[in-house]
Amino acid sequence: MFIQVNGKQIDVGDALRTHVEEHFGAAVTKYAERPTECIVTFSRDRHEILCDALVHLSTGLTAKARGRATEPYAAAADACDRLEKQLRRYKRRLKDHHKKRSEPVEALEAPSYVISSADEENEPDSLQPVIIAETKAQIKSLSVGEAVMQMEMADETFLVFRNEANGGLNVVYRRQDGNIGWIDPANLSRT
Repeated sequence: MFIQVNGKQIDVGDALRTHVEEHFGAAVTKYAERPTECIVTFSRDRHEILCDALVHLSTGLTAKARGRATEPYAAAADACDRLEKQLRRYKRRLKDHHKKRSEPVEALEAPSYVISSADEENEPDSLQPVIIAETKAQIKSLSVGEAVMQMEMADETFLVFRNEANGGLNVVYRRQDGNIGWIDPANLSRT
């Protein structure tokens, strides 16, 4: 597994890099059979150090965790513990999906836009949004169960995916009551 350790406005020395590689490598390979890449990024947030960890698995799923503390080693340990907890929690599901899926998840690229928020001072003259950035988004082809698992592992509030069952675009999202919502336009009744 490839482990990349970065620092944003923080110098990541060899000792911290070695510590992160050992701990994250052991934690991830313990619960995920075929991880491909782990990216660990340290940054500052006021007086705290943030450690963001992103793990790409061979199935195409992604796990994400964040740790925070006043020193980098403690922040790394917090992020590693959270990541390990996520992978342990989903270990059975991951193994089941590994057996069912022999190839990586297909992904479509779609343009993604960042739109300027309108305030009263800078209210636009028309209803056309002002685009301030354009990127590419990955829309993965998943089952509904895999989409829910991916959303929870990535700690996102929603996930747009292509439903493997019917090929349509679907959305799973976290509701305010704690349950998961699922939008499936393919199940609309046509009149």
